Amino acid sequence: MDNNNCTRPWGFFETLDERDDHKLKRITVYPGKRLSLQRHQRRSEHWYVVQGTGIIRLGNEDVAVCPGVSVDIQCGVLHRMENTGSQDLIYIEVQTGDYFGEDDIERIEDDYGRV
Repeated sequence: MDNNNCTRPWGFFETLDERDDHKLKRITVYPGKRLSLQRHQRRSEHWYVVQGTGIIRLGNEDVAVCPGVSVDIQCGVLHRMENTGSQDLIYIEVQTGDYFGEDDIERIEDDYGRV
């Protein structure tokens, strides 16, 4: 299991629950920051925005998000969250699949040199 609270260049996440069939995280993205453009081979994700505004890149589409908006991300689909607002963007991530390790992240683009 990850450390309960993990800091990244774009913000931080807290693992709320981890079981054999799912993992649950609370993710905070700082204003003006974004995660890597990435995909996963062994898990799908569901994101539910609880605070802030942003844009989710989902495949070739950009989806504007605000509190109450959710999106499903299937295995293999490129995705990224970007905070376009002036306050922290917070969302809940539910991962389902057969593996939830951070090494299942394939980074395509990254603002912080982690490709």
